[in-house]
This record gives sequence, structure tokens and C-alpha cells, in this order.
Amino acid sequence: MKKVLLFLALVCLVGFCLNADALDLVFHQVYKIQPGMSVDEIMQVSEHVQYTLFADDYQSTGNVLYVEKTGATRTRKFLRQRIVLGPDSQSPEYRYKDLIMFTQPTSVKGLGILSWSYVDADRDQDQWLWLPSLKKVRKVSAAQGDDSFMGSDFTTEEITTRRYEDETYTLLGEEKFKGFTSEHDNQTYYAGRDCYKIECKPKRDPWYYSKRITWVDKEFGSTIYDEVYDSKGNLYKNIFKRYVVQKVDGKDYYTQDYLEVKDLRSGHKTLIEMEDIKFDQGLEEDYFSERTLRRSKW
Repeated sequence: MKKVLLFLALVCLVGFCLNADALDLVFHQVYKIQPGMSVDEIMQVSEHVQYTLFADDYQSTGNVLYVEKTGATRTRKFLRQRIVLGPDSQSPEYRYKDLIMFTQPTSVKGLGILSWSYVDADRDQDQWLWLPSLKKVRKVSAAQGDDSFMGSDFTTEEITTRRYEDETYTLLGEEKFKGFTSEHDNQTYYAGRDCYKIECKPKRDPWYYSKRITWVDKEFGSTIYDEVYDSKGNLYKNIFKRYVVQKVDGKDYYTQDYLEVKDLRSGHKTLIEMEDIKFDQGLEEDYFSERTLRRSKW
């Protein structure tokens, strides 16, 4: 009997240890990095910031610039909207619903992707791609997360589907970020910023990357820079993210306003500029549907 009780005690202890680093983050609340947080807790806060889970909803317009190695550039304009739901909402099974739609030029006008993300980490995100030229909605498989996102140097996973639970994390240290010099405007960003340097490895194996080294801002928990390594361990891509603070009802909403990714193999770059960022505009959940995706007014 004593052996059985000892075994049960050990099982409970292991279960506690496995979940000791899990934060119970509440939707629609702002979080920042706190002293003494584990690497897993840091990355949970980082995900909370990335998907603006602190807000009721989010929307912005912006530009995507596709830059060839020669400097030749194509520009597309987009509209992005997201409603944050969560366990306390009328749809407690969803984390958020997200819609990205190209609005210009005419050749891609209306091309869009709708995403539904679930609270249950074991449930794959649902995604639908609207192809206006074919007047067809295509369901996107979770296995296609390594596909190019809208023809860019970002993958679908990097923009819409990656979750905290998809990777394992190792804290490599705390250091001041060396700074990132943009090839777009030649400005250097975040030099000397206090960061956590973290190694992130995908649980899926094989996958399109073997690891990424990320720098997480100590104050706000935002990921500002990624080095991405291919399946053979070679650095092949870097990603920079710039953030701005917006005051909303006395709270600091920390959100991305610029992303720059470069494929080191091809020399190709993709830049995303967010404009007219707005929060808590009263978006309705019913809006985030296939019906909206098919609308022709875009």
C-alpha cells in the first residue's frame, strides 16, 4: 500500500513540475515580463503580445513590399482585422478570429485568408483562402504551415498559426541587443535594448526549420528579432519586428507596426508596414466568416 501511495505522490509531483511554468494568462489583459519568470513564461507573454490577446479587437491597413535582390519592388495594400475571444466570451472555444485581405492592386484585390484559432492547443487552427480570380474558397491544411504566406518570405506559420505550445525553449542568456539596421530605411533599431536571448526548437520533426534564436524585449515581452535555421542547421533567414505603444483607456497596448524578413539564400526581402492601427472598435464575431471572405467590394 505504501508503494502505491508513493507512486501516486511521484505522479502528482511530476504532473506539477510539468505544468509549473504554465501561466494562466487572461484574455483582454495587458501583461509584461516580470523578474524571475521562466523561459516558458516569457514566451507565453510574447505570444500574448504578438496576437494582441490583450485587446478586444484589432484592425489596421498597410503595405506589403516584395523586394527582389536587384531592388525591384512590388507593393500590395492590405486590411487586417482580428477579434479576440477566449474562455470568458460567448465563443469560449476560440482564442481569436483573424482576417487578412489584399485591397490593391486590382490583380490581387480580394485575395484573403481567414483564420480561426482555438483555445485548445491540441486543435489545429482552421484557415480558409479566398481566390477571387477562381471565385473559390480553399481550406488550408495545418500541414501547410511551412507554405509561403501570400507569396512573401514569411511562412503561414510565422504570420498566423505558430503557438507557444509548438516549440520547446532554452534561455541562452540575457544581453543587450546589438541592433538591427534596416536595408529599407538604413536606420538602426533597438541597439542596446535589454533582451532575453532564447533558442526555440519546433516539436514537429521534420519541419522546415530546426531552430530559431529569438531576442525578446525584457520590458514588453515582444520578439524583436529572429535568426531562423534550416533543417540542416544553417542560418537562412532573419526577421525583424518593430513595435509601438498605443494608449487605450489608460493601458499600454504594445503592437507591431513594421516587419522585415530577408531570405539569405535568395537575397529576397519582404517588408510589412502597418498603418492606421486601431483597437477595441466593436468588431462583431459574425463578421469573421467565409461569407465576408467572399465579398466582392474589396
